[in-house]
Amino acid sequence: MDPRTVVLVGAGQFVQKPADPLQALEPVKMMAEATRRAAEDAGAPAVLSQIDSIRVVKGAWPYANPGALIGDLVGASPRQSLISPDGGNTPQSLVNATALDILAGRLDVAVLVGAEGIYTRRRAKRAGGRIPYTPDGDRPAAEPIGTDVSMSSSLELARGFGMPVNVYPMFEVAIRHHRGETPQQHIERVSALWEGFNRVAVQNPYAWLRTPMTAEEIRTPSERNRMVGYPYTKSMNSNWDLDQAAAVILCSAEKATALGISRDRWVFPWAGTDAHDTYLISNRDNYYSSPAIRTAAREAFSLAGASVEDVVHVDLYSCFPSAVQIAASEIGLSEDRQLTVTGGLPFAGGPLNNYVMHSIATMAGVLREHPGQLGLCSANGGYVTKHAIGLYSTEPPANGAFRHADVQAEVDRFPTREVTGEHVGAATIEAYTVMHDHRGAAEALLTALTAEGVRTFAKSADPGFMAALMAEDAVGRSVDIDAEAVAHPA
Repeated sequence: MDPRTVVLVGAGQFVQKPADPLQALEPVKMMAEATRRAAEDAGAPAVLSQIDSIRVVKGAWPYANPGALIGDLVGASPRQSLISPDGGNTPQSLVNATALDILAGRLDVAVLVGAEGIYTRRRAKRAGGRIPYTPDGDRPAAEPIGTDVSMSSSLELARGFGMPVNVYPMFEVAIRHHRGETPQQHIERVSALWEGFNRVAVQNPYAWLRTPMTAEEIRTPSERNRMVGYPYTKSMNSNWDLDQAAAVILCSAEKATALGISRDRWVFPWAGTDAHDTYLISNRDNYYSSPAIRTAAREAFSLAGASVEDVVHVDLYSCFPSAVQIAASEIGLSEDRQLTVTGGLPFAGGPLNNYVMHSIATMAGVLREHPGQLGLCSANGGYVTKHAIGLYSTEPPANGAFRHADVQAEVDRFPTREVTGEHVGAATIEAYTVMHDHRGAAEALLTALTAEGVRTFAKSADPGFMAALMAEDAVGRSVDIDAEAVAHPA
């Protein structure tokens, strides 16, 4: 085996839900705890003193150099402290980049880690308290690895498509129409899919919500499960109101051997790919597919010398059901199989950018229990926008070493669509959602196509129109859009 072969040797997860939020660990201490657990998982606490690089997934906290603070807490003196941009794709993208660095000899041991403490921070604030955060002191800010990219245009924001809860249910309606399903057929299928995710979360000791839910309970609005963005109830939305942390340790096979890490702890990244669909949803050709996932997955299998039929264990990014359906379709995975090892973001938990670190950490444990089998993790940032794919096994890569590709040049050749904010007159509904508040339906958000195929966005707060949109599939129907961008039934 090449001494530079990349191995994942440790994975650690941490969850807290204290009765008194002021007793909670702050996020950087959560990250330190997850890092210690990853070292214990490797069976080699001494690995902490050998860390070359701490690579942190950006979170909803104010630390300028969290990697340096983590190093202080775990007894490490890394020569490198990096921080990711925003995006749920970043944990797998960090694995891809780190594996290349190890393979090239630029470092020997790296920790990839992230955490969110939103649950206790919000509850402490409600109680009139505050969880203190460790100051960065005089340290310089962490070096960025990657850059942030805007996911919304001024037009999208002005027309109401500025948050995941607005966009993903709109994708869902497009998927429903593309599949030729009635609303009832569709919601029964999707809630059954989500029931399967819930079953996995119930068995996951690190899942945030472990209450069993049937498909009927998931799809039926109730006091505790209100409609959010039609056709999604609360249980179909990613849950970021939580305190969770996860870390993985990557190193070279040579360093793992020198540290005495048992071979049965080793998990090999086989291949990884990165790509993105159009950064703005305005320009996507349609809302039921992803050329970037399709291309990235195909290339990942090619690099690994494997096929989708070889994959035994899967964790698809699961912020909302539409993300799972699009990824499964593009990768070639049946929705009838288990598509998560954690339970997904609504149940296991969606700690903003760091969910996939939990996915990878959990996958490592699953693969150790099933030596030689192949696992796939997909990662998604934005609105099914930024993607990373990873393939893992306890056996060394079939092609000899970790291999990676950025397939953006190929993705950029796929069709895109023009958009206008000036259209007034007739248009055809392409997709929609109806946003709800605690009183009920509040506002319909629509995308529509002009006769020339140019996309535009519109709204409506008309109760009768909103009711009609939810009663049956309205995609393909005509509307008139006025100068205020309000849609009216034609």
